[in-house]
Amino acid sequence: MQKVNLEQKLSLFSTHWDPQVVADYNGNDVMVVKFQGTFPFHKHDDSDDFFMVLDGEVILDQEQGESITLRPGELCVVPKGVIHRPRAEAEAKVLLIEPQGLPNTGDAATAAAKPRI
Repeated sequence: MQKVNLEQKLSLFSTHWDPQVVADYNGNDVMVVKFQGTFPFHKHDDSDDFFMVLDGEVILDQEQGESITLRPGELCVVPKGVIHRPRAEAEAKVLLIEPQGLPNTGDAATAAAKPRI
């Protein structure tokens, strides 16, 4: 067992849309990431997508449906197969949980590397 300080981990990088693995949980990557701007629409065919806002504000757009605004302490699980995109006008800090090896874009060719910090 070891403690992970999310704020300390977030201070180690300044890039956006670049998830950093901070822990493993039952075959899942627990990651922190900074959002700013608009991520492309995408979907995950085999997994739900978990977002929890730690700081700032994130809007989750659905290709078909209403947008959802998340503020600190709020989370949303996007069901597998739903086309969506996160966006943030100002920098937002987010916790993600995804199965290990899952491309963050839904496509391995365009996915971020997900280094461990």
